[in-house]
Amino acid sequence: MNEETSGLKEAKKIFSIWKILLPVAIGLAVVILMFLHDAKQENLREIIESIVITPDLVFFLFLSFLFMFGRDFGLSWRFRALTDRELRWGQAFKVDFLCEFTSCVTPSAVGGSSLGMLFLNSQGIEIGRATTLMMTTLFLDELFFVISCPLVVLFTPAKELFSADGSGFGHGIRLTFWIVYSLITLWTLILFIGILIRPGWIKSFFSRVFSLKWLRRWQGAMLNLADNMQKTSVDLKTKPMRFWGEVFGGTALSWLSRYLVVNALFMGFLPETWGEQWIILAKQFVLWVVLMVSPTPGGSGLSEYLFSGYYGNIVPSAGMALVLAICWRIVSYYVYLVIGCIILPGWLKQTIHRFSKNKSKNTNI
Repeated sequence: MNEETSGLKEAKKIFSIWKILLPVAIGLAVVILMFLHDAKQENLREIIESIVITPDLVFFLFLSFLFMFGRDFGLSWRFRALTDRELRWGQAFKVDFLCEFTSCVTPSAVGGSSLGMLFLNSQGIEIGRATTLMMTTLFLDELFFVISCPLVVLFTPAKELFSADGSGFGHGIRLTFWIVYSLITLWTLILFIGILIRPGWIKSFFSRVFSLKWLRRWQGAMLNLADNMQKTSVDLKTKPMRFWGEVFGGTALSWLSRYLVVNALFMGFLPETWGEQWIILAKQFVLWVVLMVSPTPGGSGLSEYLFSGYYGNIVPSAGMALVLAICWRIVSYYVYLVIGCIILPGWLKQTIHRFSKNKSKNTNI
């Protein structure tokens, strides 16, 4: 009950009105500033007027939304597999949308998994098991990056993968990517040892390191994390290979579908980039790794800026790059803000009612 209470308090704090409006305000501010900057260099009105609504453009815009549905299908499929099909498809999609909405209104480093156990618990999954499942999803997401990013780098010329507008922008992207990727690899190794190999070692390590004076304030949280790893380990060590294939398949499908949204947008607005589709896809792997350290909610502002600059060597003009960046954020970000705002009030009302009912039962006992 303590975990549920703290989770509910955290949810109320995260889902306050100003925290929902903040990423929207940041994103709009950055887009306006970029429009004003680009307007000094080129005629943005001509660029916008040159965009002709053709059947091909409509098809590829539809395809971009279809790819985002593929992302949601992959994660919902993963939730169903993790819960041994206890979650119905409708419940799995609801948990997925709530997790994505949380990602939209929290810094990227926090992510949607911060309240995932509460979302699962509201769908009938016991809170302890829900925590175990979210630890598993965290491990699977990090494992996907650790495996896929080296393959992408291996099969993509570095000059095309990290170059941008000829300035130091590409060098900064490269440096940030490798630093963040190294941290992800280290974190994945800790999760692997803590969940599948020797959870006791990780708890002992955390206990010693975070007993140091300047780290003591985080000791409780890290020991709680180690306890969750141990619980997760007990559950996962009994799983067959078929289980791992299914949950990792859902993970890969969700991330690849998210990345392919940009490919669809490029084909719709710039069909001449057909021969550069692999480069466009490969850049998504790099961009999402870099955005993992975004300090703004859902990467607002930074996402639009990085996208416009990073794809600058493929898009013929800065104005068109900004148009693509806005469409990308509408499909992959703002849609989830709207969906979250629709389903969140009902979920909060239901959760608070259930919590109050359970609390009154315990009081009567």
